[in-house]
Amino acid sequence: MPIGSQKALKPKPPDKGSFPLDHDGECRDHMMKFLSCLKEKGSDNSLCRDESRAYLQCRMDRDLMTKEDFRKLGYKEPDEINLR
Repeated sequence: MPIGSQKALKPKPPDKGSFPLDHDGECRDHMMKFLSCLKEKGSDNSLCRDESRAYLQCRMDRDLMTKEDFRKLGYKEPDEINLR
């Protein structure tokens, strides 16, 4: 029995499956705006929701990811945000 051995964790595939990379840079501008926002806001992704939503929308529009209802992805609709 090896000393200090730990139980090996079995790898688990992503919940949404794999998706194609954006090799042609179709959504690069959106990605860069999101990453710039994260850098500016100290990695507080809640302050960059609009940028991340635009990036995901770009990917969906170009079939780089499966189209999904944003509410299922944890986003509120713009009219729901203003109701608070």
